[in-house]
Amino acid sequence: MAIRARVRMNRADGAWFTRRYGREPEGAWFAPGRVNLIGGPDYNEVFVLPFALGAGVTAAAARRSDRRIALVSRHVPGERVLLDIDRLEPGSVSGWAAYPAGVAWALGQAGYLAGGADVAIDADLPAGAGLSSSAALECATALALTGLYQVPVPRRELAALARRAENEFAGVPTGIMDQIAALLCRAGHALLLDCRTGTGTAVPLDPAAAGLTLLIIDTRARRALADGRYAERRRACEQAASALGVRSLRDIGEEDLARLSDPSLRRLCGHVVAENRRVLQAADLLRAGDQAAVGALLTASHRSFRDQLGVSWPQADEAVDAALGAGAAGARMTGGGFGGCVVALAPAEHATQIRAAVTGRFTEHLWPVPHYLDAVPSDGARRLD
Repeated sequence: MAIRARVRMNRADGAWFTRRYGREPEGAWFAPGRVNLIGGPDYNEVFVLPFALGAGVTAAAARRSDRRIALVSRHVPGERVLLDIDRLEPGSVSGWAAYPAGVAWALGQAGYLAGGADVAIDADLPAGAGLSSSAALECATALALTGLYQVPVPRRELAALARRAENEFAGVPTGIMDQIAALLCRAGHALLLDCRTGTGTAVPLDPAAAGLTLLIIDTRARRALADGRYAERRRACEQAASALGVRSLRDIGEEDLARLSDPSLRRLCGHVVAENRRVLQAADLLRAGDQAAVGALLTASHRSFRDQLGVSWPQADEAVDAALGAGAAGARMTGGGFGGCVVALAPAEHATQIRAAVTGRFTEHLWPVPHYLDAVPSDGARRLD
């Protein structure tokens, strides 16, 4: 299954809106999912290297004359959520609707929410797969609610508001990478993102030109960032930073590790230091045109996420091992951990045998057969024609 790029509004987007609301939408806005090629966790204010996918979330929308926002999703048939703009507050909406509701709340808090809207959501991005479907939903909604009323908001500020929606309204303590990647990535590039400053630099990433492919292996082991384990890792990172007297683990070096008496915190900090170095090395290799050499860094990254940070899961470990055995140049888990996807960098001619090897390994374990996505670095969020 290949990830498809959306370049214009699909007729189905408008038809779905019309079936639910009985009128035509005024526009549709798309925000992509992302793969973090290497780096993280972003809440440590480190460098990361994400790229946007061709798949994501579409929000078709039209203005309303009242102070309400109606939400429907093709993936939650029969459900319609009606929000009163002036009564939104954190914790007032649950489930999938908490993310777009949180965006409306954050925009309102910032003075950017001009009026009500009917919004219909569609997606070709699997939820819970570590491809940032929640940030794509937030960013598509943010563009729709501001675009309908022609309210200009700088994209970095819009990313910060979408993150606030996820952190404060939906209650998920993520970093800023996903929203910035969704809004600022460019086709044919990864984004070397400084998660402290929010600034990023486009770095060439065109695997096909080098005879390579980026294969996304959806292990189908689902995760939920709200389940507590993600937040637990973040608290541990904050505890380590506090113990070392720094703002975040971005500010430490290898020489600081010996100052921690807790071995689990030392392992965690060791991952952050080494992973930040790997991100910068990967960016240098991409700039030099040596994309294949990034593979070894991906594999080292996975082992560090598994052994030091402790956020990998059995299906990811087996997928990485099988992919490497079948000829991948490198592979790693991607996303926040505890379920989701693996990204493998491989010679294009090995893609079929990698799929077969990973599927065979999963079959041996009696796990569901994984899904495969050929990832092409794509453009960020935009209005669809």
